[in-house]
Amino acid sequence: MKRIPFNRISLAGREQEYMADAIRNGHISGDGKYTRRVEELLQIACDSPRVLLTGSCTHALEMCALLLDIVPGDEVLVPSFTFPTSAGAFVLRGAKPVFVDIRADTLNIDESLIEERITSRSRAIVVPHYAGVGSEMDAIIDIAQRHRLYVIEDNAQGIFARYRGRPLGSIGDFGAVSFHETKNFTCGEGGALVINRREFIDRAEVIREKGTDRNRFLRGEVDKYTWVDLGSSYVLSDLLAAFLLAQLEQREEIMGRRRSIWNRYFHELSGWSESVGVSLPCVPDHCEQSYHSFHSLMPSDVERESFIGDLNARGVQAQSHYEPLHLSKMGMSFGYRKGDLPVTESVSSRIVRLPFYSGLGEEEQSQVIENVMAAQLK
Repeated sequence: MKRIPFNRISLAGREQEYMADAIRNGHISGDGKYTRRVEELLQIACDSPRVLLTGSCTHALEMCALLLDIVPGDEVLVPSFTFPTSAGAFVLRGAKPVFVDIRADTLNIDESLIEERITSRSRAIVVPHYAGVGSEMDAIIDIAQRHRLYVIEDNAQGIFARYRGRPLGSIGDFGAVSFHETKNFTCGEGGALVINRREFIDRAEVIREKGTDRNRFLRGEVDKYTWVDLGSSYVLSDLLAAFLLAQLEQREEIMGRRRSIWNRYFHELSGWSESVGVSLPCVPDHCEQSYHSFHSLMPSDVERESFIGDLNARGVQAQSHYEPLHLSKMGMSFGYRKGDLPVTESVSSRIVRLPFYSGLGEEEQSQVIENVMAAQLK
């Protein structure tokens, strides 16, 4: 039987054409015509006054830490069930991560637990949208406004998804997007910073351009540019922006394929999951997901390991996901210990993700589904 990988990149069609055009035009560094086209597309899609392409989602989060002037002693609230840089981008500036447990249904930050973790040193709440399903943003924004905290949406997995009709990434003060090769739309490595407050736009341009006012110079607003603020090299190559534009132009087709794959998994595995005590993804009615991935929760960690091992032996590459940040070497250096976040610890030990990519064919998916229902849980 054909081996089914967990992820495989899928081309939209015009990637090589656009990249060749960028080379012919002689501009493959940042902020060329393809960068502008992608940023304009994303500004409309995200309903945001400014979107800046970056080298990664991590870069976008690091820019947020700089824009908020995070300093040692500050605290940033963030779930432990997320990618390390959701916390690390702020720890890099000296902040302490204050980990919050997640909900057992959507696996997003538990909004009911946020307020009890706020102190006088709290500066921001980082809100990942797990698997592109929106966190409870109404409650989170209300908490943030009452405590004068910033909200950063870590929307690495949720581009073009919505929460109560609003695009994810457009609801907080900032949004951070990923275009890594594992995401719905990719250029290999890449990201974007969504800026929802106009007062941060000018400084964000400076931080992204090595701390210089080069963008003002290019617009003819100054006769030379110089070092004016903190910053780093956060600009995405126009060559990669060209690749990304080809993907984004086909977003309706790509999202449609992913929707079909997700729905088929859900409908064909529902009976099996109920019979063996496995939980499938939860998507609230007020959330329009991005169809980023498909996961299930096994009854126990032992059954998870048996299940993944059996699937891999059958030629289906299933994977677990995040290890709890509070139990990592870095997390424990802040004083966290096993038992601090029980839902996170339970979910991380039981989660399984199935192969999911835009080019997953019907026969391949049939093979995955057949083997899932045949695999041993223990």
